[in-house]
Amino acid sequence: MDFATTDLVILIGYLMLMMGFGIWIANKEKNESAKDYFLASSALPWWAVGGSLIASNISTEQILGMNGSGYVMGLAIGAYELLAALTLILVAKFLLPVFIKKGIYTMPQFLEERFDRRVRTIMAFFWVALFVLVNITSVLYLGGVAIKSIVGVPDWMGIDGLIWGIIGLVIYSATLSIFGGLKAVVWTDVIQVVILIIGGFTAAYMVLTFVGDGSFFGGLSHLYEKAPDHFDMILDESNASYDKLPGISVLVGGLWIANLYYWGNNQYIIQRALASKSLKEAQKGVAFAALMKLLIPFFAVVPGIAAYVILQNPADYGFTGLGIDVPDEAFPWVLGNFVQTGFKGLVLAALIAAIGSSVSSMVNSASTIFTLDIYKNLFQSNKSEDHYVKVGRVSATAALVLGAIIAPALGNLEQVFQYIQEYTGFISPGVVAVFLFGMFWKRATSNAALAAVLASIPFSAFMAFVFPQVPFLVRMALSFAVMSGLIVVISVLENNARLKTRTDETPYLLGLCFTLVLIAIPPGIRLLVGDLDAGSTATNYGFGILIVGLCATVFAMLFTENKRDDHKAIQLDTALFKTDAVFNITTVFVVLILAAIYWFLW
Repeated sequence: MDFATTDLVILIGYLMLMMGFGIWIANKEKNESAKDYFLASSALPWWAVGGSLIASNISTEQILGMNGSGYVMGLAIGAYELLAALTLILVAKFLLPVFIKKGIYTMPQFLEERFDRRVRTIMAFFWVALFVLVNITSVLYLGGVAIKSIVGVPDWMGIDGLIWGIIGLVIYSATLSIFGGLKAVVWTDVIQVVILIIGGFTAAYMVLTFVGDGSFFGGLSHLYEKAPDHFDMILDESNASYDKLPGISVLVGGLWIANLYYWGNNQYIIQRALASKSLKEAQKGVAFAALMKLLIPFFAVVPGIAAYVILQNPADYGFTGLGIDVPDEAFPWVLGNFVQTGFKGLVLAALIAAIGSSVSSMVNSASTIFTLDIYKNLFQSNKSEDHYVKVGRVSATAALVLGAIIAPALGNLEQVFQYIQEYTGFISPGVVAVFLFGMFWKRATSNAALAAVLASIPFSAFMAFVFPQVPFLVRMALSFAVMSGLIVVISVLENNARLKTRTDETPYLLGLCFTLVLIAIPPGIRLLVGDLDAGSTATNYGFGILIVGLCATVFAMLFTENKRDDHKAIQLDTALFKTDAVFNITTVFVVLILAAIYWFLW
């Protein structure tokens, strides 16, 4: 791709500005305590929380990967972003109050306060490994690939251009995260999310005005006219992409596990809310992020659809240049051919902003968990606050360097993000079950939580290798049902104390049942009626009966057991979950927009 001098000046100027700002924040905001460094002194306003959430979340998989999916399957892939908006509302309403009530710094810390040290330690080691070996590594690799392909970074001094791209991202991310801690990450995120949205919308606007003969809305209308199937939000079985987005399963089923795990139990997402001034401020920030999530498909999917329409009949648009070899090249192709000089640098700056924000957030969270949940909790519990800040900086550096060393090896994988999905999908059903039952069911015990955490990976691996034909989302739903059943059965069996009367817990029990109905029951029913194919008829019926039967068992046990509360049970009051008018109005708006999108584009 040809970059004019103007574009390079804009890009380099932006990078230098952000690096300088990150260093300035690090020097200005003195991190005298662990709370300063890891939780930004718990002083973040709502708009900083919301902006940082989006900047940390958006990366190459959205801007490049989702546009590639938009090229192939259309707007339906936007379900990941749209349902994330609804998930954020649910997390803010029901999970954040519990987390902030407990006054925690990290997710593993919550697990010790609710269960025991064993659960905390196992999950701390797992999350650090996940951040370093999977998340940081993959984002650096894909970011390096994007920079090399878009900018055309050459091989130099015998080193591949990919490596130089990764090194550049490491240096950029280091200035935003290592010395300034969460404060530097968040305040640079606030700027970067603005650049990200402006840059993304610029690319979408320019390609739409091209196909619309100068009209933005005419461009949207033209895309819909030429590729109406690319605007279907729910795919039917005749669609070639049905195996990836199996119809109604994008709204109910296993996808909710990925959403709840990512937005509700993920340290580098939740950490922003934990660092807010108050619960109300955190909820407003998360609701603000939900509103922004509704905008993401516009620049993360629509340019890919435009590329598809143009390349079906390029001569009709007067286009004589080269096409693309793989779908993931759709966004770089739009950037190279339809974004004007001066704006290319801005759009690429937006891409690097997205990558840098994600890497910085992951590095900071890996450092937080390592320092507070592993180093302090297991080895050095009586050191000074300044000592833990220094350990945080060293561990952040180590995470970033290790990720950069491993990143090039991911080039041997055919699908990097499939690797991420499979790896996290092995543990996420167990983690979601442990958090939900730990929060909202007072009889959940430490041994039950430990069993679910330890069983989740081998069970999911068994399903993946022995029954590879079972759809991934169905495996996740089944795993969630199994882990939920394991928690309830073990908790009831090991608790010998009986209680004749108890306070009314019906709302919380109904909430847990509703979660199972939302996640597990729909795939089970679809298997039984033959709407999903997991292989043979016997397999379909077997797994369908297993899922529905497990859920029914959990329902029955939740409402009939009469055991005493676990000694670490969280005492909840429904008043804790009351939200203010601003949050409630935002919730109604998000729900109405989602309903309208799916109503008109079903």
